[in-house]
Amino acid sequence: MSGRLIAIGDIHGCSQALDLVLQAIAPEPDDTIVGLGDFIDRGPDSKGVIDRMIHLGQRCNLVAIQGNHEEMMLEVVRDGRPYHRWIQYGGVDTLDSYGFGGDLSVIGPDHMAFFESMVDFFEADDHFFVHANYDPNLPLEATDPYTLRWKKLTESTPGPHFSGRRAIVGHTHDRAGEIFDIGHLVCIDTYCYGGGWLTALEARTGQIWQARENGETRMLGAANPS
Repeated sequence: MSGRLIAIGDIHGCSQALDLVLQAIAPEPDDTIVGLGDFIDRGPDSKGVIDRMIHLGQRCNLVAIQGNHEEMMLEVVRDGRPYHRWIQYGGVDTLDSYGFGGDLSVIGPDHMAFFESMVDFFEADDHFFVHANYDPNLPLEATDPYTLRWKKLTESTPGPHFSGRRAIVGHTHDRAGEIFDIGHLVCIDTYCYGGGWLTALEARTGQIWQARENGETRMLGAANPS
């Protein structure tokens, strides 16, 4: 795989922070950027985030992983299930960003196509990427959806995966905005919607780009390359 291999943590509707991170990264056509899921909910501009991700997919190789928030949204919008759980976990912020007035078709076909294109995991080189967690003894394709999308690292922090690949995950946010790195596993959900950072990580070199929704940015050196 040529180009850089970059993961972006949970965005949660923080489009301004995403803009700043993407400006710093300056994606090239041969780069692969992996969005770790939870693009929507909680933050102020979920629609804007999806607009930007669709555009990003036209600039480079984009892999969008489905998070638990996209799972809840699809259950409502695609499958017609009740709203209650999604609303409880931030769905109202997403609907507001789309100008929802009672008709779910406000989430247009281009956005639905993006949501439908999401994958459960991605493997590349010596790394794999999932939204939440994994079973160290199972292939990713044999791992249940709850583990991949819902199981927090505070519930169970797995050991090294049997494949030998390093895991890059999101979902378990650090309220102090710190990256959780234990060598075989790195979690880059740094609580952007709650006042922390949105984090992007170049998997091979350890280069880190971060931005807050208030406009603050920083870039950290390759302290922990793979």
